[in-house]
Amino acid sequence: MSATDVEAVAQLNEARDRIYAEVGKVIIGQREVVEQMLTALLAGGHCLLVGVPGLAKTTLVQTLAKTLDLSFGRIQFTPDLMPSDITGTEILEEDHESGRKAFRFLKGPVFANVLLADEINRTPPKTQAALLQAMQEHAVTIGGETLALGEPFFVLATQNPIEQEGTYPLPEAQLDRFIFELWIDYPQVEEEEEIARATTGGEREEVNSVLNAEQLVAAQQLVRRVPVADHLVKYAVGLVRASRPSDEKTSSYVKEMVNWGAGPRASQYLVLAAKARAVLDGRHSVAIEDIRAVAPAVLRHRIVVNYHAEAQNINAVALVERLLADAGNA
Repeated sequence: MSATDVEAVAQLNEARDRIYAEVGKVIIGQREVVEQMLTALLAGGHCLLVGVPGLAKTTLVQTLAKTLDLSFGRIQFTPDLMPSDITGTEILEEDHESGRKAFRFLKGPVFANVLLADEINRTPPKTQAALLQAMQEHAVTIGGETLALGEPFFVLATQNPIEQEGTYPLPEAQLDRFIFELWIDYPQVEEEEEIARATTGGEREEVNSVLNAEQLVAAQQLVRRVPVADHLVKYAVGLVRASRPSDEKTSSYVKEMVNWGAGPRASQYLVLAAKARAVLDGRHSVAIEDIRAVAPAVLRHRIVVNYHAEAQNINAVALVERLLADAGNA
């Protein structure tokens, strides 16, 4: 890396600590989730947040957007939501002076830097698919015209893991577009006591911006310039391929327990997320620990287990843990 990049890594590492401090003014605990969200953003990916109601998922996303000085959009996904409610719609307007009529496009909430897709699995697949182009290409097509979204563009979708009535499973193609699946768990007892005190008083902490959109785009470009050794790329690809029952080198337990393994996008995301984690930690190159640290969040929503695994209460998380154990620190 150049001297300029080395300095930029140090500055980003210092900014990371300030971001944690600002988010911590509003969000008590959840440090690991905040770190993973920031890692995903620097890697240029999107996150699926899984957690029961009342764990401040929406507040967390809003606070992070404010800390990074990014525009924020929110969509409450419901069974009657239409694709135009996400992307926007054309309306017919009449010019009062000339009397001429013309179509004008009203932008939908997708035209924001940070988009919160709340309870994304409550809307039918047709509407869920309206996000696919935006997530992959950072653009939407309306009436034959393709409109670019602002950069950076970051989708954070929430999903309730308990209440399944009236929900629609996310298509595998859409799940694959999320770099991470993040699990938000209940707070520790001390944290919950502090939450009860802090949220029932009259004072509200003011959150200050640490970075802006232009600096974040530069940071995303910096992450891609971080070098990664060939043996680490092979390690990441080998880990992904080991999850596929069709691969000739796959372990017998994967062939027995897995219907579908992770695709090539998982290999890309493992390397990118590992680069982002290294930069946030103030390091100029990727270590094997970076790949192993991001592997569960990258892989667990990309592995589909079969009925043999379900009968033994073995889920994708357990399989990822076993894959990591088998791969070791080679």
